[in-house]
Amino acid sequence: MYATRPEARPATVEVLVDGVAVLVPAGASAAAAVLLAGSAAIRETAVSGAPRLPYCMMGVCFDCLAEVDGAANVQACMVPVAPGMRIARQLGARDALMPEAGR
Repeated sequence: MYATRPEARPATVEVLVDGVAVLVPAGASAAAAVLLAGSAAIRETAVSGAPRLPYCMMGVCFDCLAEVDGAANVQACMVPVAPGMRIARQLGARDALMPEAGR
């Protein structure tokens, strides 16, 4: 007789996607959390306002730009989730938060 082991369950992390709590596997990206949440879009393009969702999931296409914990222009596919992370839709072009040199 063989003993059966309980089925292993992956650890999960709770994040907020547009204010809605979502459980995602630990180690997943913020872009994966957006897809798991079933969001219609994560950003809108600056010129036409067309909706976009994560596409390449490897940092090449920039369709996953989002606001993550209040920072704009974040490639959500390149950021691992953390407990309590806030991921929000980015609307249009956003200024990058860059320190001003020499001031």
